[in-house]
Amino acid sequence: MKRMFVFSFLLLLSTGRPAAQPSKAAREYFLLQVFHYTALQQEQQLDQYLQNALLPALHRLKYQRIGIFKALANDTATDKKIYVVIPFRELQQWPQLSDQLQKDRTYLQAAADEQNSANKAGIYDRIETILLKSFPGAPILEVPKLNGDKAQRVYELRSYESSSEKRFRNKVQMFNDGDEIGIFKHLGFNAVFYGSVLAGSRMPNLMYMTTHANMDARNQNWKNFGGDPAWKKLNSMETYKENVSHIDITFLKATSYSDL
Repeated sequence: MKRMFVFSFLLLLSTGRPAAQPSKAAREYFLLQVFHYTALQQEQQLDQYLQNALLPALHRLKYQRIGIFKALANDTATDKKIYVVIPFRELQQWPQLSDQLQKDRTYLQAAADEQNSANKAGIYDRIETILLKSFPGAPILEVPKLNGDKAQRVYELRSYESSSEKRFRNKVQMFNDGDEIGIFKHLGFNAVFYGSVLAGSRMPNLMYMTTHANMDARNQNWKNFGGDPAWKKLNSMETYKENVSHIDITFLKATSYSDL
């Protein structure tokens, strides 16, 4: 308790804001599946599979807050993607999920196109799997608290890579102990999740997703962030220097059937 008081006092001195108190909620795990596809027909089949088979099955298994996203702008890339985010309360739920789906007759019937697709021309080309564990300062996946047209929202997915495990842990610490999470919250970024990647292709890295009413609001939020006194002080601290080597930014929109 004494250590927490001292930390909160030091953070107040350095940022001008009180430290966000750590939540007692159990930290969740996030499964981020990226469905890679090429053809329009595959996209249509994927929509049918995700909306009519996978999502209802996940709901029957009591999984909620499922996010399903596509590229925000007109997707002209050869390798197109649909992103699915599933939160788990416990890690063992992840390996159990596949077996649970294969025992669900309603799911198997609705997923017939996916289950029985041709070997070389399936409804997707590949599935990329990323497993994350939530940050202590943001233990659960949050539904965005935004009003207005959902179709206009911008979901911004960011991946921060580091050149070593030490620098990676330092950047995670910057979000939690340094309260970068608190700055985003104070400025209305409506974060969906923050997580350390436990398994993925770009490790060591962390990923997080924020939500904005539209692109103009997104640009204004980041402008406010860059000029925020708390961020300027945090970013100038020597202990947090040079902890990110590469950043990927992906702009997404939620599908009409997404929970988020």
